[in-house]
Amino acid sequence: MRSLHLVTHPEATHVVERLVGGWYDSDLTARGAEQAERIAAVITARVPSNEGALFSSDLRRARRTAELISAALGVEPVLDAGLREQSYGVAEGLPVGTVGFAPLPAVGDRLRHHDGVSGSETRLDLATRVYAAVGRVIDHGAEDSVVVTHGGTATFVIAAWVGMPLESLGSVKFKVSPGSISVLRQDGVAGDRQVISLNELGHLC
Repeated sequence: MRSLHLVTHPEATHVVERLVGGWYDSDLTARGAEQAERIAAVITARVPSNEGALFSSDLRRARRTAELISAALGVEPVLDAGLREQSYGVAEGLPVGTVGFAPLPAVGDRLRHHDGVSGSETRLDLATRVYAAVGRVIDHGAEDSVVVTHGGTATFVIAAWVGMPLESLGSVKFKVSPGSISVLRQDGVAGDRQVISLNELGHLC
């Protein structure tokens, strides 16, 4: 039996300041740091101390969350840029609404749609690098893995875990909230990749 504990970073400064996130290197708010401590407590109750593996986006808001988990769990985080949020190019760090984005079309090639902002990623760009990052997590071979990432990225972590083909991801969305925990598991006998829980938030109450 192998488990992946998927964590989305909690409240970040760019959200409360109404700035475009993406690769903009925002921090956790004071409230977000408190939420991260609660996340760490849940993870350490589920994963034996000094065991497992911890992977995180290298952006500060995710990295700080991972550091709090690391301190409680006794496992050093592996920082992986492949787990970053989708890039929004030159719009990152600017006030929301400053730059116009071409929205995803209701029909057509949503996977390769570009929002018109210089330097931004398509959904396919994001999914491709996240799939590679999840491959590295799986190849590590830990019985329990913790992955700290971003809300938009989490969909593709889950999709990679269950083995959805890249070409099927044009309209896929797993709705998760900041500070959530989701549990993915691989059955030790049948080998099935399962979604055990999605978007747990009780620890934030």
